[in-house]
Amino acid sequence: MKKIVLGCMILSLFAALFGCKPKTDAAAVTARYPEWAKNAVLYEVNIRQYTPEGTFKAAEAHLPRLKELGVDVLWLMPIHPIGEKNRKGPLGSYYSVKDYTAVNPGYGTLDDLKEFIKQAHAQGLKVILDWVANHTAWDNPWMTDHKDWYKHDSTGKIVSPFDWSDVAQLDFSNQEMRKAMIDAMKYWITHCDIDGFRCDVAGMVPRDFWEAARIELEKTKPLFMLAENEDQNDLCLKAFDANYGWEMHHLFSQVAKGKEPAWTIVRAQQKFDSVFPKDAMKMNFITNHDENSWNGTAQEKFGAGENTFAVLSFTLPGIPLIYSGQEAMLSHRLKFFEKDSIDWSNQELVPFYKSLTHLKHTNEAFFNPPFGGNFVALKNSDSTHILSFLREKGKETFVVVANLSSNPMDVTIKDKQARGEYEAVLSFGSNVTTIDTKTPFKMEPWGYVVLKKK
Repeated sequence: MKKIVLGCMILSLFAALFGCKPKTDAAAVTARYPEWAKNAVLYEVNIRQYTPEGTFKAAEAHLPRLKELGVDVLWLMPIHPIGEKNRKGPLGSYYSVKDYTAVNPGYGTLDDLKEFIKQAHAQGLKVILDWVANHTAWDNPWMTDHKDWYKHDSTGKIVSPFDWSDVAQLDFSNQEMRKAMIDAMKYWITHCDIDGFRCDVAGMVPRDFWEAARIELEKTKPLFMLAENEDQNDLCLKAFDANYGWEMHHLFSQVAKGKEPAWTIVRAQQKFDSVFPKDAMKMNFITNHDENSWNGTAQEKFGAGENTFAVLSFTLPGIPLIYSGQEAMLSHRLKFFEKDSIDWSNQELVPFYKSLTHLKHTNEAFFNPPFGGNFVALKNSDSTHILSFLREKGKETFVVVANLSSNPMDVTIKDKQARGEYEAVLSFGSNVTTIDTKTPFKMEPWGYVVLKKK
């Protein structure tokens, strides 16, 4: 992983210094997004923990609220039956799939899922399923009927990936298995009218499988495809519309803790722009199911700066994600292998997230790539603590400034192109409306402002 990141940094540097175009330029891109993805906000639904009942029917009652929140695409964590053999914990991992064409009975019936999707569509929401192609549960029927579809070690024993002892690794050199996998994915499009897939550990599966799968699946309808991957930029050439902004997420956390300066966020964004296809969407997030359960809550990672980094996840280029309970100030790490319901009693952040989704929907400069404005870093008086950038598309010009520290700051934006009179469309801890490159303005700790040029 370190070698890949270093290689990306070197490629970015050469591109900046010598005007070189990365191999994955816009001309090479053939993936096309559904029209509804251009300014969409993703929302990850953890059905097990979403309600005390942990069912599709119970989650369905939240659909009007989610529509009002302003999210567009519901990503359902795996909805399949979970393996019992070698199961971890009382309920097992969502990602140990026992049957690719069945529904977890704990969540309800197939008809319950169909009704959930039908009602989501009625609200104008899209639904994508979490798909686990890399491995299956040990008691998946494929294990009995097609042992040759799995990877074996030198002794002939079927193996697990890493230390994931509750699952068995599939062998993608087997063409029969590939066809069965695509047929299983197609099942959910034809039977439930889903709108795409979030693909688990997508980089562990050969790229040509995903490319073939997308061609076959889109014979039915246009889909949105999200890869759980970051370091393999070629996945976004034909197979996927978006991938994970893991590096940006971890960098957010390091900056919040004072371990990295604010300007490293600029460097990370510029690197992504230089090495990834111009049409690729980077998924920006401050939390998700893995981060929350295994690495800490948003409060643990960002402290008083949680909202500030949420603003950046919506205003930096990319498609933003909200995780289950994020809008309710989810304050604990949800248990992964057992029941642990989300507490929805705190609605303090709901207006804040509504303002972010409204910003994304109504301003073309903040649309998702490639539809939004370019990212232009702006020089400021303290790049260690202050992040400032410009987003511009057509007649719209926005300046975003964030104090990524726990201290009040006097800030001066030094780039001439930022000069002008602005309207603050979103702000906390700052009342600036004029930028003249000479006059400093005050920003409170973790303050942020999104300015629209008049």
